[in-house]
Amino acid sequence: MKDRIDQLADMMEEYKLSEAEMAADGFRISFKKRAKPVVQNGTQTTTLEQGAEEVLPDEPPIAAVDLTPSGLPITSPMTGIYYNAPSPASPPFVKEGDVVSAGEVIGLIEAMKVFNEIPAPISGTVAKIMVETGQLVNLGDPLLYIG
Repeated sequence: MKDRIDQLADMMEEYKLSEAEMAADGFRISFKKRAKPVVQNGTQTTTLEQGAEEVLPDEPPIAAVDLTPSGLPITSPMTGIYYNAPSPASPPFVKEGDVVSAGEVIGLIEAMKVFNEIPAPISGTVAKIMVETGQLVNLGDPLLYIG
């Protein structure tokens, strides 16, 4: 997610955008450039960056977005390729909002041509799935959150 935020900030700079918004994985982030203060003859005035629009002082501040989903993160026990179903034609083991029991298989990780079942360590509701099927995961990467 941090890489996507950095890319958005870089694009704003490159294209001289005054604001940008990104929505992904259930999160929404919005950026706006603010006027730069300039001191001239002891008096502070504001100037805008080239291509930026004036930000009015009576605009409400943008609320901070917590990028960490709630619940207990279930992390990858190894490096490999994550799969959310036993085969491409099968339904996924779990979806967001599903209730899982401790020991229930929540995904597979293929490592060295071996498919390893990943069991849920606790019972609860799947709050957020962090990886997509076919994605490379590393040891300790969060796969999903159970709340």
